[in-house]
Amino acid sequence: MEALIVLLFIVGYAFIALEYRLHIDKAATAILIGSLSWVFLYTLPLYWYGHVPKHTEEALFYHLGEAAEVLFFLVGAMTIVEVVDSYSGFQFLLRILRARTAEQFLGMIVLMTFFLSAVVGSFTTTLLMVALLQKSTPEEARSLRLVGASLVVLAANAGGAWSPLGDITTTMLWIKGRITEVSLVRRVFLPSLLAVLVPFIFLGRIFKGLPMHAEALQENGEDIPRPFSLLVFIVGIGGILMVPVLRVVFRVPPYLAMLLAMGLTWLVTEIFYRRLHRRVDEPLRLRAVSALERIDTPSLLFFLGILLAVGALSETGVLRWTAQALEKTIGNLDLTAFLLGILSAIVDNVPLMAAAIEMYPLTQFPTDHQLWEFLAYTVGVGGNILIIGSAPGVIAMGMERIEFFWYLRRISGLAFLGYAAGALVYILLTEVI
Repeated sequence: MEALIVLLFIVGYAFIALEYRLHIDKAATAILIGSLSWVFLYTLPLYWYGHVPKHTEEALFYHLGEAAEVLFFLVGAMTIVEVVDSYSGFQFLLRILRARTAEQFLGMIVLMTFFLSAVVGSFTTTLLMVALLQKSTPEEARSLRLVGASLVVLAANAGGAWSPLGDITTTMLWIKGRITEVSLVRRVFLPSLLAVLVPFIFLGRIFKGLPMHAEALQENGEDIPRPFSLLVFIVGIGGILMVPVLRVVFRVPPYLAMLLAMGLTWLVTEIFYRRLHRRVDEPLRLRAVSALERIDTPSLLFFLGILLAVGALSETGVLRWTAQALEKTIGNLDLTAFLLGILSAIVDNVPLMAAAIEMYPLTQFPTDHQLWEFLAYTVGVGGNILIIGSAPGVIAMGMERIEFFWYLRRISGLAFLGYAAGALVYILLTEVI
């Protein structure tokens, strides 16, 4: 039974990694392998022994409950971000980006991407910043746009690694009690910043001396009065920022705090909708109901399928055996985490992190253990090495038609250099902090 489930996972993993070659949505593959794995856990013992072990059903409910915590958290965060965007709330951030030269503008873009992705997520931040680059840089300067979009990817992944709100992998570690907010920021912030600064130092020189096309920065959503945009921005983003505070002060589960923030944002925007629906074009876009229709549901189903599949692998004991084999073969946790980060550039980092969480138990590696914080960095930032190694990379690849081999020639080496430099700084920091 164990061999069959492992084979199913490997084949499914291959389909996920080759999604853009096979033109099969990875969500479909993940849901299939996740559900089939548990079907095997139910049916094979029934066929062999005549009954289903009682602990199988209990294990399914346990893993389903853990997956639900992640999914409800993401639903809340995605909905808030969509609502804020529909009210043009992010325009307040974009108005800050005023620069005379392209080099200055790119530096501001990278810096804002790094910090914004830590709050609203690397996925959304990449969409926003690449779109801004498209508006600010003419098609004639396409090579500059490609470099700029690549730097946005690097900054988004690095920014998502030091915050429990920034990337699904760090959110998983946070919700499952492997890391705490203060410790993660204290130890991972500087390595993450270095991971994007190193490539920027080399790539930013390409923009040196080039004028900024400021006239291209057009504001959208001018039919929304600015006071309404500002209030929705404060309520929505403020609610997201309050999630870790509620967790630390009142021990409220992260998904519950995020749902509370979503409910408050929903209520406020319903009141605003009654005031604005006669004054704006397409008024229905201002309602949270419309935002729920726009969130990335396939990605949510992908996470559900992967978490269920990894949960099934955990029940077979395969992941524990893998951890023991790695310990005997490599013998160094830091090197193991570093190599897992490189692997995350080739395969999806979500199942990789889900597997790592199940491989190393809390009893042996308690909350805020160096392993968990280093994994938050390596698996989050390691995807920068290849354009297909992360969700922000795939987004930028589609929006700017970035070719895989162009990124490999121009960006991958510098991305690895930044990744390695940040990893080295993290290891040095653990000796001091």
